[in-house]
Amino acid sequence: MLFNTVQFFLFLAVVLVLFYAAPKPARRPILLAASYFFYMSFIPKYVLVLLALTGIDYTSAIWIERAPSHRTKKLFLIAGVSANLGFLGFFKYFNFLTGNAFALHVVLPLGISFHTFQSMSYVVDVYRGEQAAVTNIIDYALYIAFFPQLVAGPIVRARNFFADLYKWRPPTNAEVSHGALLLILGLAKKVALADQFARIADGYFKNVAGQPGAVTAWSGAFAFGMQIYFDFSGYTDMAIGMAELLGFHFPVNFKRPYLASSLTDFWRRWHISLSTWLRDYLYFPLGANRRGELYGCRNLMITMLLGGLWHGASWNFVIWGGYHGAVLCAERATGLARWKSAMFYPLRALATFGLVLIGWVFFRAATLRDSLYVIGQMFTGRGGAWLVPVWLMVLIGVCLLLAAIEEKRQWFAKLATGPAWAYACAAAVLLLCVELIGVTDVPVPFVYFQF
Repeated sequence: MLFNTVQFFLFLAVVLVLFYAAPKPARRPILLAASYFFYMSFIPKYVLVLLALTGIDYTSAIWIERAPSHRTKKLFLIAGVSANLGFLGFFKYFNFLTGNAFALHVVLPLGISFHTFQSMSYVVDVYRGEQAAVTNIIDYALYIAFFPQLVAGPIVRARNFFADLYKWRPPTNAEVSHGALLLILGLAKKVALADQFARIADGYFKNVAGQPGAVTAWSGAFAFGMQIYFDFSGYTDMAIGMAELLGFHFPVNFKRPYLASSLTDFWRRWHISLSTWLRDYLYFPLGANRRGELYGCRNLMITMLLGGLWHGASWNFVIWGGYHGAVLCAERATGLARWKSAMFYPLRALATFGLVLIGWVFFRAATLRDSLYVIGQMFTGRGGAWLVPVWLMVLIGVCLLLAAIEEKRQWFAKLATGPAWAYACAAAVLLLCVELIGVTDVPVPFVYFQF
């Protein structure tokens, strides 16, 4: 049941009606039942994996909190984290590690990377004393399975989710308006922009050797860069909007990443819930840069390599993570990440965007061979055709202008409390885009559903 389908919006409407019509004691079980129903609409049997992870981490956290000594706490922490990594490793990397040695082909449970990282952060926070162990199994199960962010994030920290859950209040009129507009915005991003670019990117990366030329290669990478941004940020907008309608507040996951002035800045804006998770639960525990810049760069490379591997079991993802890690280290070593000259901002932003597009080639190409071919064409190819039609480039130009204004004025958030005519016009324009240029004949899955 994809977010961009009529069936899902009917499901959401039923959930909202049942949730607000029910007495307070019944609301959490209703949300939990709805979340499991949503998850089982994809591959029903894998709800058993979700239940197993929920039970393991719920129990581990209680044991950690009640352990009589620090050593025992640590043993329970290791056991809980190992169980999570065991599930993640088996389902995500079994096929990659065994190659053709076994006839067994393991199908990836939907969203396992997201809810595994979310549950591990909870166990670690309990161990650190930053989060009390949750004793109500329904509450904890809802934290793991909450349907708006179950499949593709954002990765929500336990302290934030349970603060909303235990101090729940009905959303204000402004929150309802903002949540509904985010829901429409996310849908428009997905079907009117991401899916249009998906057609171009899929056509190019399906047969890169048959479409040579530098212009073609750069436009193919550009198409995928636009696809993955509007696809993933569109999903996130919808998730945050739905949560807000239900009285929950998710963290911002994107802050106009293609306006970044360096790759360091890019990672402060792109998939923020993952980048901060990697920072807090991997980079800092490794030692960050406490022993000097060289030591910090080593830890940064380890973090980015594992971040790449988190996305998928292929050498392309490892190279993508390593590439980003290498550029981040170079920026740190040269001081470029701290360079704030406004005069050269357009040039720096354009160069950063180009570096990101090069990385997206490894992220998107089917094989390492295809990736190297595309990179070769980008820098040594001759001619070629620009694959993105003019009307779509004009639309991207409009989006770029709106993003630049949002960067300075934060105009979108103000629509919820602004004049009714402005809100209605914004919603009407977004819905018109969905109707006129949206790809709605065959729903296209979200890119991050595969992770």
